[in-house]
Parts: sequence; C-alpha cells; structure tokens
Amino acid sequence: MSAKANLQKEAMHMLKLTSRTFYIPIKLLKPKLQKTVGAAYLCMRAIDEIEDHETLAKEIKTQLLRDTSKLLQSKTGFDREAYEALTKPYDELPEVTHRLADWIEFCPEDIRDKVLESTSEMADGMAKWVEKDFDVRTKEELDEYTYYVAGLVGVMLSDIWRWYDGTETDYDLAVGYGRGLQAVNMLRNQDEDAERGVGFLPDGWTRADMFEYAWGNLAKADEYMKDLKTRNIVLFCKIPLALAKKTLKAMDEGHEKMTRAEVEATVNEIIDEKA
Repeated sequence: MSAKANLQKEAMHMLKLTSRTFYIPIKLLKPKLQKTVGAAYLCMRAIDEIEDHETLAKEIKTQLLRDTSKLLQSKTGFDREAYEALTKPYDELPEVTHRLADWIEFCPEDIRDKVLESTSEMADGMAKWVEKDFDVRTKEELDEYTYYVAGLVGVMLSDIWRWYDGTETDYDLAVGYGRGLQAVNMLRNQDEDAERGVGFLPDGWTRADMFEYAWGNLAKADEYMKDLKTRNIVLFCKIPLALAKKTLKAMDEGHEKMTRAEVEATVNEIIDEKA
C-alpha cells in the first residue's frame, strides 16, 4: 500500500474513532469531498481535543492553542517539526492531536489554506475561552464562544462547497448551523459540564432559553440548506441537522438522547429519500 493510500485509510479510521455526528455523512461523500471534509474535520478535532482536555493545566492549553494557531498561519507552510516539538511533551494528548501535520498533508493542496485559516481562528478563539474558564455571562458571549467552536466549522464547509463546485452559501446561516448543533451538545452535556464546573447558560437563562437558542439557530440551518443544490452536499448537511432536531425533541420529552436504533433509522430515512 502506498504512503498516500495508507494515510487515507488511517484518516478514515481516526474519523470513525473521533466523530459520532460526522463520520456517517463523511463516509457518504464522493471521494474528493470525503477526503477534503475528512481532513478538515480532523484538523479541527485535533484543536478541539486540546481545548477539551480534562487534565492539562489551563496555561498549557492556552499556550498550545496559541502556538498552534501561529503555526497554522505560516505563509511558508505548516512546520511539522515545530508542531511535533510543541506537542511531544504532552503524551496525554490523543493521537488525533499529535498527528495534526498528517491531516494537513492529507487535505487537498488547493483548499488547504482555507482549512488552515479557519482552524487557526478556532484555535485562537478557543485559547481565549480556556483563559476565561468558559465563563459565559451574556448571549453575546455565548454567540462568540459557539462561533469559535462550531460556527467556524460551518464557514469552513461553505468554503469547501464553493471550491468543489461553485456552490454559494450564506456565511451567517452557516455559522447558525454550527451554533445550532453546538447548542444541542451543550444541552445534552449540561450535567456533565456542571460536574467539571462549567456552565454555558448566560446569566438569567433557564434550560428552556437554551432550547429556544438551539431551535432558533437550527432554523438558520434550514435556511442554509435552501442554497444547496448538489445532492451529495445536501445529503451530508441533512444528516447532522435531522439528528440535532430529533435529539432536541427527545430531550424535550425527558429522554437523555436518541437511541442507537433511532439514529440509524433517521440516517437510513434520509439516504432513502435521496436514492
């Protein structure tokens, strides 16, 4: 097996290990898009694992995120050796983070700069919020945090759609799509976050207010979908959106999350629609 084919196999395996929401829709993409979206997702996941790490000190996470952001901005290309030297002392970081340079190499060269730009902005924004102990006080701060951790995924995907076949989408709606998915995660993980001393509800907000925030942003995701005409891209975007809506409904009815059978039925329903 060639080095390129081996990297592709390893990247798809890493996707399966790290993403419950996006692995299935990425697998359904045509080869060129599958490779690009897969590489882009892994780049952002590598950063996310630093932000989310449970045992690394705040100061270390902040430094790692900011230094990685600078490396991603380099005009001469990503410095693999410098990044590996940066992360080497931290064995506790997962493989997906240590191998960021591989995911960048896997990404098609003519869209790579856009992926690195969004990932760099995400890393810098995450560093800011790690420093603030994720202390969200206002809706504006919630919007800012959800932009960095999820809205930028929407921006990056919109850049990929344009590069792939000229598909034009609204960036504000793309950010709303990302925010909606993130708000669902926040609601699902509220108790778990509280155990580690983190709460994302702005001052004075109830859980019902966060439900309203989630539904409002998922409505923007519905608008975003109207600009998509390429069947493969529509399929990709439709699956996480449908799962987010059904998860919200399940939680609203008192269930913690959707069952595995419900997830599989939803995905199959969408695939059959597009067949």
